Amino acid sequence: MATVRISEAEAVRDLSGLLARVRAGEEVVIENGSSPEVVLSSVSAQRPGRLLSESIRIALENGFTATLDGSFEDDLNAVIASHQEPLDTSWD
Repeated sequence: MATVRISEAEAVRDLSGLLARVRAGEEVVIENGSSPEVVLSSVSAQRPGRLLSESIRIALENGFTATLDGSFEDDLNAVIASHQEPLDTSWD
C-alpha cells in the first residue's frame, strides 16, 4: 500500500479525490506544517474478515457452545458455516 503525504490545505480542497485514493488502497497522511496529524486508510484494508467477538455473539445467539480448547477451531468453523449473513464491515 502506497503512503501519500499531503497538507491540510490540499485535503480540504479535494476531499472527494482524497477519499477515492483511500478507497483505491492508498494510505494518506495529512500534515500540519511538517507534523503528521491524521492518517486516512481504508477500514476494509485494516480489518479483513469477521471479529472473533462477532463470531462468539453469533454462536451464542444460535445455541452453539464454544470452548477455548483443542477443538475450538472446529467449533468456530461450525458457527461460521451455519451463519451465511454477509460480514458487517461498519466497525466503530
